[in-house]
Amino acid sequence: MNGPLSGLRVVELTSYVAAPLCGLVLRQLGADVVRVEPIGGAPDRSRMPRGRQGASLYWAGLNGGKRDLAVDLRRAEGRELVADLICAAGPEADPGGGVVISNNTRYEDLGFENLQARRSDLVHVLLTGTRDGRNAVDYLVQASTGFPTITGPGSGGTPVNSVVPAWDIAAGLYLAVGLLAAVHERRETRRGQQVEVALEDVAFAAAGAVGYLAEAQLYGIGRGPSGNEVYGTYGRDFVSSDGTRFMLVVLTLGHWRRLLEATELTDAIKAVEKAVQANLDDETQRYRYRAVISGLLETWFERRTWNEIDRILAPTGVLMSAYRTFNDLAADDAAVLRQNPLFQEIEQPGAGHYLAPGSPLVMGGRQFGPAPAPVVGADTDEVLTGLGIDPDRIARLRADGCVA
Repeated sequence: MNGPLSGLRVVELTSYVAAPLCGLVLRQLGADVVRVEPIGGAPDRSRMPRGRQGASLYWAGLNGGKRDLAVDLRRAEGRELVADLICAAGPEADPGGGVVISNNTRYEDLGFENLQARRSDLVHVLLTGTRDGRNAVDYLVQASTGFPTITGPGSGGTPVNSVVPAWDIAAGLYLAVGLLAAVHERRETRRGQQVEVALEDVAFAAAGAVGYLAEAQLYGIGRGPSGNEVYGTYGRDFVSSDGTRFMLVVLTLGHWRRLLEATELTDAIKAVEKAVQANLDDETQRYRYRAVISGLLETWFERRTWNEIDRILAPTGVLMSAYRTFNDLAADDAAVLRQNPLFQEIEQPGAGHYLAPGSPLVMGGRQFGPAPAPVVGADTDEVLTGLGIDPDRIARLRADGCVA
């Protein structure tokens, strides 16, 4: 797979979502990513959803196109093989090597200090749960950073976690950015470094970036969940006369005025403004009086089918979208996935043929497509041969249970 990162080799000592996603992003852009996993497979290889033959579709999605080295890291000889792979021949002979992603510190001899002693320009990217090194996963980070308390039905009560592992995904992208920044700096200085990302910090950074933490510090405002209402502006879900539920968002003053004109509610809104002495051209006022606005819009939407609503509002540029299920997206007659160049058909061992996404990045008109994920140890011989290990020794290592 050619791409802008061709020539970069990354060794991945990871599992689950965030760190493997980092490797996937790099692989889709052309890097050679070697995932190291235990003999028999890593624990995340069995996660749902699975294909009918038992292969994890989750694992396949996060590891497409990578090479796979199966090795027993509990053995010193196994760890030495991996250290050799990471450090290889050194910066002069192997300028694209010396890069590793990890989400654990279990093995000291594969840690930053020991590997850097062998290769001074080592780039070591480490994901931790919290800043002080404690373990954490996305669902725990959600609980500890406040977001579930403002998620869910407007009635509130029980905090609701998102089913989207948003902090894992964001952390994976931060890891990739940090890795590439360190590689870029290495080219300038010939020095390596360790890049550290704490999963909890990713969520805290997001909460700060959108102002939620500043609001709480300055004013002590405790807001609870509000269903599908968009905080601070006007947006929520509605249902058409034929039962289609859709999301509507009024982001700008232009959206607001065109929505009123298209729904013929301009005069009604003027009456509301007069009654409550508010200017609903101001989005904060629209948010405050959202219940009144919604009452008027609900009546208008309930009298029209989704097709009618779409025909009337689409030309205005008002932001709206009907809710769809994953089954809706995957349906053959819908052709949603087939019409999008992001998706290409792959044959995944243990699962079969299906449409998989490549990289969402389009660079110079190039779309970087997907690739199947490897079976356990699929590339062990190739990787070890690349280290200069002869076939007889590889056979002995395999017979001894050190690699597979």
